[in-house]
Amino acid sequence: MLLVRGTAGGTGLTGTLYEPGEDPPSFKGAPDEGSPYVWVCDAFYEVESGGQAQTIGDRELRVAFESPMPRGFETREAAIEAAKEHVRTQFARLGVEAADVEVTVLQQAEEAEA
Repeated sequence: MLLVRGTAGGTGLTGTLYEPGEDPPSFKGAPDEGSPYVWVCDAFYEVESGGQAQTIGDRELRVAFESPMPRGFETREAAIEAAKEHVRTQFARLGVEAADVEVTVLQQAEEAEA
């Protein structure tokens, strides 16, 4: 299991990439069981009211979350690239430039030790 984390402006977003032999969560919308790599991560967007207060850099905003949409991939490389793009896209939806998002990929064991 890999964790793909994006950080920018003092906040972060982490999703999970399940690899072959691991059991990704099973729920409505989950990809075909035939996908060896499955990416699961929250998606969010800025709202005028409601949502959750979030500070990014010097900006306070309201964020609403969408249900996670798991995606299946045939190769590890494709899955990691899509995961990185997903994380950058979520920050872009909040006005953060892609170049300002630091993306790291961690093995689950590394996360547990940190």
